[in-house]
Amino acid sequence: MANNNHGILNRYVLVLNQSYEPVMVTNAKRAVVLVLLGKAEEVVNYQEIVHSPSFQMPLPSIVRLSRYVRVRDKEIVLTRKNVLKRDNHRCQYCGRTSVPLTLDHVLPKQRGGGDTWNNLVAACHPCNVRKGNRTPTEATMPLMRRPHKPSRITYFQKFVRRRQADWRPYLFMEPAA
Repeated sequence: MANNNHGILNRYVLVLNQSYEPVMVTNAKRAVVLVLLGKAEEVVNYQEIVHSPSFQMPLPSIVRLSRYVRVRDKEIVLTRKNVLKRDNHRCQYCGRTSVPLTLDHVLPKQRGGGDTWNNLVAACHPCNVRKGNRTPTEATMPLMRRPHKPSRITYFQKFVRRRQADWRPYLFMEPAA
């Protein structure tokens, strides 16, 4: 494929099972290959066209697998990136988004708090320092939202941007048209 396509080939594509259940989010390059191999069909496309000297096709936004794939209920991996994504890149104490964020243990590690979905939140550096080795209650710094373990659907919903408005019905964010 032509070099000018590399940027659009990194776009997110929602992959649906044959039953229209969301399975994963992948990049457009992988989705194009699935379509070309007959392993998936295009459901919704972006406006851009992917082309090479000998072929062209619309850039897929949503693809549906041709065969049903059994999906194990994979857990969302607990990583810094995923905690920040869950918390919308917003400090859970002051609400700021325009500053570098760290992770804060709601119950400090030194007091028995572990690295779990229910104990980690995004925090800006000033709030993290201010809270110190205390609980939010002790520091009189209430959390904006209680931390929780995200579901797969919730995780997929975080990928939806203006460009992916067509994904919304497939991710239970609005009724199908």
